[in-house]
Amino acid sequence: MAQRPKNPEPRPQPRLYLVTPPLSDAPGFVPALNEALAAGDVAAVLVRLTEADERTQINRIKTLTAAAQDAGAALLIDGHPNLVARAGADGAHASGIDAITEALEVLKPDWVVGAGELSSRHDAMTAAEAGCDYLMFGEIDADRHRAALDAIRERVSWWAEVFEAPCVAYAASLDEVAPLVEAGADFIAVGHDADDWIWREPARAIAALAPHLKLPEGAL
Repeated sequence: MAQRPKNPEPRPQPRLYLVTPPLSDAPGFVPALNEALAAGDVAAVLVRLTEADERTQINRIKTLTAAAQDAGAALLIDGHPNLVARAGADGAHASGIDAITEALEVLKPDWVVGAGELSSRHDAMTAAEAGCDYLMFGEIDADRHRAALDAIRERVSWWAEVFEAPCVAYAASLDEVAPLVEAGADFIAVGHDADDWIWREPARAIAALAPHLKLPEGAL
């Protein structure tokens, strides 16, 4: 695992990483996704899906993959690494060391594997050493639990200072964005949280993020 050089170049402004709510109606979500993608420089979209049979899941992913990739964003699936190739997605996000190990076995070296639900520094280093393309800190877990903002900032700052592998910091509200940017996050994840503040009015929400993120001038 590569560590940061002693005198590294400053990290660039972070880019946007969108997280969808759990989706059952992919075509119905496309207008909101297109609005968000048009509003700023989105690096990636993480698609979360409700339960369904495999064919339905693949069709949902294909619908959203086309929208994201047409806008230059990577389309990642939350879980389901076995569906990535068949749906034309760019990779998967895996939560927890066991799921991360499985996703790496299925997807590497051809697709992206992101790592989340890393409960300790040891888990974070293990995921990076195994070959994950990015690490996410601060997301809400399956039980609706989340670390305190100060703890998330500390973890992001530690990672950004020591390691080269990119980190994604999950912001549950607009107020959390600036502290996580200051901590050194490479990407800011927003989207699925208690009130879906991004997806209710995507263009307006992303405009509010613009001062903190790498967004093209005049795009808003």
